[in-house]
Parts: sequence; structure tokens; C-alpha cells
Amino acid sequence: MTTHSQPHVLGRVAALWRYPVKSMAAEPLDAVDVGWHGLVGDRRWAIFRDTKAEFGFPWLTLRERPDMNRFRPSYVDPDKANQSTVAVQSGEHQVELLDPAFVREFGDDLRVIKLFRGAFDVMPLSLITTRTIASIGASIGDPVDVHRFRPNLLVEADGDEPFPEDAWVGGVLRIGRMRMRVDQRNERCAVVNVDPVTSARNPQVLRAIARTRDARLGVYGSTVEPGRVSVGDLVVVEARC
Repeated sequence: MTTHSQPHVLGRVAALWRYPVKSMAAEPLDAVDVGWHGLVGDRRWAIFRDTKAEFGFPWLTLRERPDMNRFRPSYVDPDKANQSTVAVQSGEHQVELLDPAFVREFGDDLRVIKLFRGAFDVMPLSLITTRTIASIGASIGDPVDVHRFRPNLLVEADGDEPFPEDAWVGGVLRIGRMRMRVDQRNERCAVVNVDPVTSARNPQVLRAIARTRDARLGVYGSTVEPGRVSVGDLVVVEARC
């Protein structure tokens, strides 16, 4: 049963990212449209492993190739992300994602595929707060880069409670012109161990999350009402379920 109460401001959007190609680097955004399948253009392309499709995780990810973060994808026509192809910046060179020579860098049994609904592990929207990033860094004893956690939305939350987004689970948030339901906490995997800059692995990151947060950090959500979101938009809780 859903009960309604007066809207309450929780914070504001500090940053937005989408990931045109699953497990490659983030594309920073000032504003983006959010549809029923997440941010327009988010995780719409992936490197597909033919030999793993029947018995394992089908996508090539940072677990197998921690250096995938060095590839920086963006849409050739950002205003038509769902129809546009992707260009990938690799060092000083830019190539098209569908270039066969580029794909061969990843292996002979791999190919690029487009997914109109996105290659999401669980749900199409992911959110984390700056306070959560700072808190998990404190538990490790070293600051951590938010890009380890690959969120779509980074929120600067009001108040001073740690891990504030945990309390938003079950609620409906209005963020800009979009409304999202916060469905569950985000269970983390070994991808968070990969440094997004150096590609080096640090197992202490996931161990700290497992030890202090039941292996969960940040939250997953789904779209209740499509709309546009911009950096600086207020995050307002509208309902609790």
C-alpha cells in the first residue's frame, strides 16, 4: 500500500553519467533524458562473448578486462543516442565501435551487439551519494573514486547521516522532470576493485563493502515517469511504499 506525504527535499544531483558501452568508461553529462529503460543511450552496446553465451555471463566486463576503462565511448550524434553509432577514444586515437580491427583487440570470439533495452545486470538506474563514497573510503582508510561504482546519478544529500540512500528504498523520487522508484540496495561484485584510472585491482574495496555493508553500496531503481534530469536538480521524495 502506498501512502502520500508532503514532498521532502533529500539533496541535489552532483553528477550524471551514462555508459554507452557496457564496462567501458563513463560519459559525463550535464543533462539527459530518462526513459523507461534508463538514461537514453545507457549501456545500449556491449562486447558479446559467443563462446560464453550458453553457460556464462555473456558480456565482456571489467572482471575479465580491467583495462576496459581506458576506452572512452561517446555517441557520434548525442541528440540521437538511441539511433547513433558510438565513437571510442583510445589514447590519442578515435575509432568506431563497429570497426572490425578495434573489436579484434578484445579477442577472436567476440563481437559488438546493440541492445535496445540496455545491458543491465539488475535494473536500469543506479544512484549513489557523495556521503556514501566518503564513508566507504574512510572504512578502507583511503579515498575511493566514485567511478569504481559506475552510477548513473551521484547525489549530494542533505543532512549528515551515513549511507543516506539506504533509507530511500521503497520510495519514489522526483529528480528534475523524471520520477524513479528506489527498488533495492546495490549488491556489489569484483568490478569495484578495479581502479578506473590505473586498472589496478584492490580487493580491499569489495572486502570493506562486504564487511561493513553486507556487500551492498548505493541503490538500484526503475523509471516511474520518464523525463529530463540535469546536474543541480533537486532530489525530492514524493512517496513511501
